[in-house]
Amino acid sequence: MSLSDELYKEVILDHYEHPRNYYVLANPSLKEKGMNPLCGDEFELFLRFEGDKIVEASFQGKGCSISQASGSMMTELIQGKTKSEATSLIEKFKGMILEDKSPEYTEDEADLEALNGVKKYPVRVKCAVLSWNTLDKALKG
Repeated sequence: MSLSDELYKEVILDHYEHPRNYYVLANPSLKEKGMNPLCGDEFELFLRFEGDKIVEASFQGKGCSISQASGSMMTELIQGKTKSEATSLIEKFKGMILEDKSPEYTEDEADLEALNGVKKYPVRVKCAVLSWNTLDKALKG
């Protein structure tokens, strides 16, 4: 295992063991559920908006380290973003995982690269995109 693989593994495990924004948001503007029927991972997203801006995002769920870490990273990154900015981030992340694109992540988004290795394990790809698909569904209403 290379040093970068080990670093990425540590980032994923940190988000899995210490998920950020893991709580039920009271009176959310939007909530959406997602599930991966292949493995049973569940994800529930809660969003609070002020105008077009996501001011608070949280989640609850159960599943593997990949799905939970991905949700943790996503909820950190979308807070403070407009719907359009969040949609762009969805496209950037899914482009990396599903289309093998090489996105240019900002410094704040750098943890997402830890999930890039999931592409080596096609069964886990749906775990990585579960939270992002749920966000996409919520934003499209």
